[in-house]
Amino acid sequence: MTTPSEESASADALRRKAAEAARLARIFGDVLPETTGDERRDDARGAEVDEWLRSQVPPHHG
Repeated sequence: MTTPSEESASADALRRKAAEAARLARIFGDVLPETTGDERRDDARGAEVDEWLRSQVPPHHG
């Protein structure tokens, strides 16, 4: 069981953390996207890269 002072301290910590996150977002913008390139399906670009890699294989690697 938590005491009212512990709950208040926890709420204050959450507010400070949220304020710090908002300040960093204002200063630096969205530093990291929510998803990575691996998680997003960008099939058109992936096909281009695969084709480019295949075209770079020397003939003796066949």
